[in-house]
Amino acid sequence: MSLFIAALLSGILAGGVYALMASGLTLIFGVLGIVNVAQGILVVLGAYLSYALEQHFHIDIFLSLLITMPAMFLLGIGIEWAFVRRLKHTQMRIMLSVLVMFAVALVIEGLLNIVFTPDQVSLHAPYIDATFSIAGFYLPYVQVFAFLLSAVLLLALYVLVYHTRFGESLRASMQNRTAAALIGIDVEKVSMITFGIGVALTAAGGVAYGATTVFNAASSYDLISRLLVIIVLGGMGSLRGTFFASLIMLVISDLAAVKWGPQWSSTVFFVLLVVLLVFRPQGLFGKLEGRSQ
Repeated sequence: MSLFIAALLSGILAGGVYALMASGLTLIFGVLGIVNVAQGILVVLGAYLSYALEQHFHIDIFLSLLITMPAMFLLGIGIEWAFVRRLKHTQMRIMLSVLVMFAVALVIEGLLNIVFTPDQVSLHAPYIDATFSIAGFYLPYVQVFAFLLSAVLLLALYVLVYHTRFGESLRASMQNRTAAALIGIDVEKVSMITFGIGVALTAAGGVAYGATTVFNAASSYDLISRLLVIIVLGGMGSLRGTFFASLIMLVISDLAAVKWGPQWSSTVFFVLLVVLLVFRPQGLFGKLEGRSQ
């Protein structure tokens, strides 16, 4: 029983981190209507940036977010302006955007392999291996810090989306881009900022991810597959669905690892998606037609 409780706690902590990483992917899909398949490598890039700052300038991995999040925000704006926006008038916009973002992912992966080599690394801090006890269960400080970081940023994202003027424009664009433009909303500006926010969140996700697991550029493939499963399960474009799907998937994955062995963790992750979509194709909080918030 104690192993299952430990797995439950671990799944909740990891689920919060994945919710943070997937929220940017959800935002980008909701507003721009494209699937950013480069999200996984952008998370890894964020982890590498914090790794470089820690190694060369001895900046704490969480404090490094003061540098990496603005940098990734600007990178996101640049990607949207240079690549995504150019496709807005093409008939095969969605398909071409997937191919373009996949090409961007391959370029970033190649550069990371050149600069950092394909060897696996991990983020370091004095508290990385430290633990504390709650009711007899030992939790790593870094996992708790990562979860709290995710909770704070997700709360800030919720406030931005649902309690600001920009959030009103963003939600209007998510519901109907054409109608939003007709009532005076600068949809292109909203799209650009949203893409920047979605990429900026990968910097925080990268720190949380890199502090709890070893990684290299190739880690992005497993990462993006899991993130895509989460946003599909939650309902494409649904921030609420992304949060709950992340918790459900990671908890069940960790419980399966305890019950049947680590090799079943990923298998159950994807089997659960197939089973749920057979009975609810729109996901947990999605709609059969259109996109939800």
